[in-house]
Amino acid sequence: MHPDVAKLVEAGRISQEVGERLSQLAPGKFCLHKNWGAGKVKSWDFQGGKIMIDFEQNEGQEMGLKFAIQKTEVLDESHFRAQKLESMGELRGLVKEDPVGLVVKILKSLGGSLKLDQLERELIGSVIPEADYKKWWEGAKKALRESRAAVVPTKRTEPLVLRDENLTPGESLVSDFFEAKDLKAKARALEAIIKDFSHVKDDSDSQSKIASDIDTTVRKGLKFHLGQALDLLVGRDDLMEVSDNLVLEDSALRLSDLIQTESDKIGDELGSLPAARQRKVFEAYPAAFGDSWVKEILGIFDNVGPRGLAEIAKLLVEQEKSDYLYTFLRSHVTGRTLGADSLLWICRERKKLAEPIFDHEVGNAILSLLERDSMDDGPRKSARLQSYFMEDKELIPDLLAKAAPNEAKNFGRKLHQGQIFPDLDRKSLMARVIKAAPVTQDLVTGEAEQTTNDLVSSWDSIDRRKAEYKDIVDNQIPQNREDIKVAKSYGDLRENAEYHMSKDNQKVLMRRKADHEKALGNVQGTDFADVVPDAVKIGTIVTLDAGGEEKVMTILGAWDSDPDNGVISYLSEMAQSLLGSVEGDTVEVVKNPMTVKAIKAYNA
Repeated sequence: MHPDVAKLVEAGRISQEVGERLSQLAPGKFCLHKNWGAGKVKSWDFQGGKIMIDFEQNEGQEMGLKFAIQKTEVLDESHFRAQKLESMGELRGLVKEDPVGLVVKILKSLGGSLKLDQLERELIGSVIPEADYKKWWEGAKKALRESRAAVVPTKRTEPLVLRDENLTPGESLVSDFFEAKDLKAKARALEAIIKDFSHVKDDSDSQSKIASDIDTTVRKGLKFHLGQALDLLVGRDDLMEVSDNLVLEDSALRLSDLIQTESDKIGDELGSLPAARQRKVFEAYPAAFGDSWVKEILGIFDNVGPRGLAEIAKLLVEQEKSDYLYTFLRSHVTGRTLGADSLLWICRERKKLAEPIFDHEVGNAILSLLERDSMDDGPRKSARLQSYFMEDKELIPDLLAKAAPNEAKNFGRKLHQGQIFPDLDRKSLMARVIKAAPVTQDLVTGEAEQTTNDLVSSWDSIDRRKAEYKDIVDNQIPQNREDIKVAKSYGDLRENAEYHMSKDNQKVLMRRKADHEKALGNVQGTDFADVVPDAVKIGTIVTLDAGGEEKVMTILGAWDSDPDNGVISYLSEMAQSLLGSVEGDTVEVVKNPMTVKAIKAYNA
C-alpha cells in the first residue's frame, strides 16, 4: 500500500479495501479507461479529492478519486497498452526487428487470444501507420507460422492464439491438427506437419492417430465437402510418403475408393485444389477404375478447370495415352461441345501438347461457344477465352495456317457476321483474318458492303426481349438494391456473404441491362413477308437430303431459334453454311454433306 494512503487508512478516513484500490492509482501507475484507453497517473490531491491522469485519448484528464476508482482498471507496467505510453520507440523498433515478439507481447497482455480486428485496433495509427499495416501483417503472419509462437487463423472470424510455451515444436504441430475444426483447417495443419516432419518423425503414435482422425473426418464430411475431403486424403498419402512408420489399416478409406464412389461429382469439386493436389487425384484413377480409367478421367476433362485439365493432359501423354486424348478433343471440337477452359488450353498449348488437334476447327468452335454464351442470360462463362482471342495477335494466323480457302472463308464469314465483338474489335480481328488468308478480302470489300451490322429478328422475339429488359429494369434491379440495403444492415461487410452475393448479382444485372440495350438498339424487326425462295435466305424453309435422311430446317432471325421444332438462327453455323445455296446444291454442314432438295418461303 502506498505510504500516503496507509496514513489515511490508519486514521480511519478510508477502509483497507479502498486504500488498496487507491494505491493502484498512485502517481506513475497505469490504468485503463473504457473510452480513453490506457493512462498514466500524473498526480493526486487527497484534500481536493482529485486525480490527474494522462490517457491515450485524453491527456491531462482530471477525475474525482471515487469516480476514478469506479471507472478504471489496473494496468501492469509490463502490459502492452502501458508500454504504448512509456516505450513507443521500443515497440516501433519491434515492428521491423521482431514482429513475432511484438505480437506475442500483445497476446500475453490480452489473455493469450484476440481477433485480427482487435490486433489492428491495437497497432494501426499508433504503432504502425495504416498504409504500412497490410504489408507488415503479411510478413508477420508468415513469421508467426514459422516460429510456431502462435496459432494463426485462416479466417478473420477466428482468433489469433498464443501457444503454450512448454510444448515442443512437434507437440505444437500435432496439437494444431487435432484442434482444427473443419476439413480445410485440418488439411492446412497436415501440410505444416509434412513440411516440418522432422519434429514428428519419431512419434509413430501421433502419426497413427492423425491417419485415423483423417479417415473419420473424411467419412463424416465428404457428403457436403467432397473437394476438401479429397484434399485431406491426398495430404494423408503425402504423410505416408515421408513416414517410415505409418501403415494404413485395411479398413481405412483410400483415395481410389473415394474417386470410384463419387466419380459423378469429382470433376466439379477439384477446381479449388492446387494443381499438385489435383495431379495426385488423377494419378489414383487407374487404381480406382482399372482398364477404364482413361475413359473415366476424360469424362471430367471439361469440368475440372484450367489447372485440372492441364494436369490430365500431361498425365495421359506421360502414360502414352495421348491418342485417346486427341480423339476425345477432336470429337468435341468438331461437335462444338468443348467448354471455354478446354478451348483456352488448346490455344495456349497449340505449339506444345495440343499441336496435333489445333486447326481452323478450333477457331470455329471458339466462335460458336462465344456466340452461344453471348445469347445466354446470366454470367459470361467465356470471358477469359474471348479476351485471349482478342489479345493474342498470333492466334488467328495460327488457326488459318493450314486452312483451305473455303475453310478460311467460312471462318471469316462467321467472325464478320457475328455479333460477338464490338465493331472496332471485329474490324481489327478481320484485318488479321485477311492478312493470314487474303482470299477472305471480299467478305469486307464486296459481300459485306451489301449487308448491315444490325441483327434481324421476328417482332415476337423482339417483344420478348423488350419484356425481359423491362423486368430487369423495373423489378430485378430495384429488388437487388433492397437486397444490398438489407445485407448491409447485417454489418461487417468483409465477412458478409449476403452482401457480397448481392453485389455480385448487381454486376450481373447491370451487364444484362447493357447487353439488352445494345441488342435492342441494333435489331431490325421483320415478319419475313415477301421473301422470294429462289435461294436459301432468312425467312425460308429448307428441305435437305442428309445421306438418305430428310431434314427440314427453318431459317429465321437471330433470336428465333427453336431447335426442337427445326427452327435455327441465321447466325448459327448450320445456317451460315446453307445461306445462298439453291436447289440441287450440295453443302458441307458441320463436316456433313447435305443436298438442298426444296426451298419455300416461311411466311408465304
